Amino acid sequence: MTIGSLFPTLIGEFLTGREARLPEAAAGQVTLVMLGFTYASRMPVEAWADHVKPAFAGLDRATFYEVPVIGGLARMGEWFIDSGMRRGTPKALHENVITVWGKADQWKALASVTDDKDAYLFLLGRDGRILWRHTGGFREAAFAEMLSVARVAVRTQ
Repeated sequence: MTIGSLFPTLIGEFLTGREARLPEAAAGQVTLVMLGFTYASRMPVEAWADHVKPAFAGLDRATFYEVPVIGGLARMGEWFIDSGMRRGTPKALHENVITVWGKADQWKALASVTDDKDAYLFLLGRDGRILWRHTGGFREAAFAEMLSVARVAVRTQ
């Protein structure tokens, strides 16, 4: 997935239990998608989310999604994992978390994963095209760059 390309269709489930499809669920909005592939990637994704939530609250037509992509043996604990995420996430944000069960290898290849402990972030324009991407934990300079791109996209797209 490169800058300018369309974000591929991601199918998962919101914490509310409703089916989620990206980029369709975010059509018409500038969207930050934060992918994580292991329990260890949870911390970098949440660090980004903690900064994005207040920043995007002030932007019209902007949203974000935390997307844990869970494969392998962890899938056997689906009910337990989903229940824990629901308890640990405020209800107001249940539609901002999309769990993808399975297809982890496919998404790792698409995101060019080199370390599954990292966060993989993609800022999408209102048309679903990738405007910015980042790999790794939260960094102030990367956040400022993403927010700048998001602000321009909100105004111009």
